[in-house]
Amino acid sequence: MPDVNPAPAAREYDALIIGAGFSGLYQLLCLRDRLGLNVQVLEAGDGVGGTWYWNRYPGARCDSESHAYNYTFSKELFEEWEWTERYPDHAEIRRYLNHVADRFDLKKDIRFSTRVVGARYDEAANRWSVTTEAGETLTAQFLITAVGCLSTANVPKFPGLEEFGGDWYHTGQWPHEGVDFTGKRVGLIGTGSTGIQATPVIAETAAHLTVFQRTANYSVPAHNAPLTPEFKAWVKENHAEIRRIMHSNTNGQAFFIEDRSAWDVTPEQRQTLYEAAWAKGGLQFRAVFRDMLLDKAANDTAAEFLKNKIRSIVKDPVTAALLADIDHPYAAKRPPIDTDYFATFNRENVTLVDVRRAPIEAITPTGLRTRDAEYPLDIIVFATGYDAMTGPLLKLNIAGRNGLPLAKAWEAGPRSYLGLQVAGFPNLFTITGPGSPSVLCNMPVAIEQHVEWITDCIAHMRKRELARIEAQTDAVEKWVEQVNDAANATLLPQAVSSWYLGANVPGKPRIFMPYAGGMARYREICANVAARNYDGFALSD
Repeated sequence: MPDVNPAPAAREYDALIIGAGFSGLYQLLCLRDRLGLNVQVLEAGDGVGGTWYWNRYPGARCDSESHAYNYTFSKELFEEWEWTERYPDHAEIRRYLNHVADRFDLKKDIRFSTRVVGARYDEAANRWSVTTEAGETLTAQFLITAVGCLSTANVPKFPGLEEFGGDWYHTGQWPHEGVDFTGKRVGLIGTGSTGIQATPVIAETAAHLTVFQRTANYSVPAHNAPLTPEFKAWVKENHAEIRRIMHSNTNGQAFFIEDRSAWDVTPEQRQTLYEAAWAKGGLQFRAVFRDMLLDKAANDTAAEFLKNKIRSIVKDPVTAALLADIDHPYAAKRPPIDTDYFATFNRENVTLVDVRRAPIEAITPTGLRTRDAEYPLDIIVFATGYDAMTGPLLKLNIAGRNGLPLAKAWEAGPRSYLGLQVAGFPNLFTITGPGSPSVLCNMPVAIEQHVEWITDCIAHMRKRELARIEAQTDAVEKWVEQVNDAANATLLPQAVSSWYLGANVPGKPRIFMPYAGGMARYREICANVAARNYDGFALSD
């Protein structure tokens, strides 16, 4: 007797892409339109946007300048879109990505509201079988993850959260209808980039905002403002030069790091340069000197300048001291930029609580309890970041050859070749995966490079009638060494609480995940690998 509700028949494709953000949209365009493949994108949300689909918290805004935070593969696309602000907010970025998706007719090949819960490689068939939450199975020769590096929310397991009588939210899973803080007692946990963006906005309407700080952080003013007609015209006229700069520098931004040491100038000149960078605002502050992330003493000059700025802005000396009690070199963690973050602590309705000295013990039915005090709260906001880089991939429950779970392969930390492939997982590509520049770079630049490399690789395989490609174990081991060496040549590993190391997630292996050798150097390495017939990969028919 047949099943009353038979399982849906498997759908077969040349390639399946998971995620419809910057990565997934461009990968779909390249494989479908340039190679003519039968491609399907699977997206958990009901619209495009990737991380910006979910991140709609108050103050959510890009920290790359708008003219650099977009695709550069199409001159026409670059010139026809106009950003409105120096730093676009989440809504404007979604409008941009919807424009791209509509312009290239991409949505017809995207399944929205389709969450992937498993993916398994069938070696005999050389196919990936992907299972959705709805129970559907789709198969493809190539599986490409475009899930982003910062898309798996990290909600701390505080005792008592289930009994909390108010509302709580994670910034990475923000309600699309928004949250009304008017007249509410709000507790915000976390002072990384997200907390720094959200704090001033929440404080504007909350009856009282209590910020719980474990790790103090640097921040440089964004000086965000509407773009002038003159600047918009300049961007359009200089598309080629902007793209050249972004593709030939260390971090994929539309500026170069200055070719000077902190010791090439006098202390007075150094102060003047820092003041000018502070007045300009944004990530360019870290580009004042080339040795800022290489020489601790040089970094100390920047760190002390920024700490003095905090002390000069925040009126209460005790609060200022807590905010300036920073335990890592400047930019060794993600360097935030802000709009009135430190000035917000001068408001009468804002309190800073040091939870390094008095840790959070529990969430109570009426609020939050630290070792020293209880705080009545109506709303709790977790600005506690993400299970970065590996979290979004492990959440997919990927199993490679012989059923090897990716979680097992990476139980001691992520091991990949170029951040693109993992040994034991044929025909699986990870866009901006661990071991690539990714989060140390302006993401659209890193994404375009990865997507184009993957596209060229698949084109190479099809031209030569090759069926599978897989990273070789020895190449993976050598690349992991290179990633470690690149990180250790900088001050980045000195930020021991950084999510670059997975330190924000209890139990996560401590390993420096992104490649710190610079985007331009990485681009050259990948090009050389391809030119040497994909050296380090095993290709077979």
